[in-house]
Amino acid sequence: MSKYSLFAGISTVGGAFTPEIIREMAKNNPRPIIFALSNPTSKSECTAEDAYNYTSGTALFASGSPFDDVELNGKVYKPGQGNNSYIFPGVALGAILFKAKHIPDKAFLIAARRVAASVTEKSLNEYSRLYPRLEDIRELSVKIAMDIGNHLYENNLATLHPEPEDKEMFIRQQIYNYEYEPSITDVYDWPEQDAHLGYPVPELPRMSDDE
Repeated sequence: MSKYSLFAGISTVGGAFTPEIIREMAKNNPRPIIFALSNPTSKSECTAEDAYNYTSGTALFASGSPFDDVELNGKVYKPGQGNNSYIFPGVALGAILFKAKHIPDKAFLIAARRVAASVTEKSLNEYSRLYPRLEDIRELSVKIAMDIGNHLYENNLATLHPEPEDKEMFIRQQIYNYEYEPSITDVYDWPEQDAHLGYPVPELPRMSDDE
């Protein structure tokens, strides 16, 4: 086992990566890669805690199921979840906005490269995080869609014409915004300081007969 540098588990056999296997793998690998990708959590080949504990914190770990952060020797590890939620929003966004003839296989490689490039050195070195934060998926999706758009136009696969000069701006103008402006008008009290100075509180006219 020590000659292997990567374990990718898709067996749905819970605990298949035993402590002995993980320790043996870590003997000659400074950064063993352990992907326990089976779902649900009970079928995961090992837990994040096992991966970090039995490699003394050197493992590069990702899983199909979510795991909590792991604290080991005063350091916090943030295991990544290998989920397609990082990929399909951006790929679909690019394909729809630029009216792709079809989605080429390379689109997913392009998206994967953007995901990898979005992981900072600090995030990788300090937390062993292999994926961007879930909170950043919206911004990541914009970047993926932009990359997809460039590829579509370069390979005559886009049918939206003319080609947007600023694809990122075009995407941001089209992307769904889930934040709404408040529908209720803000209400403010008359300034207390003015009341002390004797300024009268003005009487405003009614805005409607319903008030």
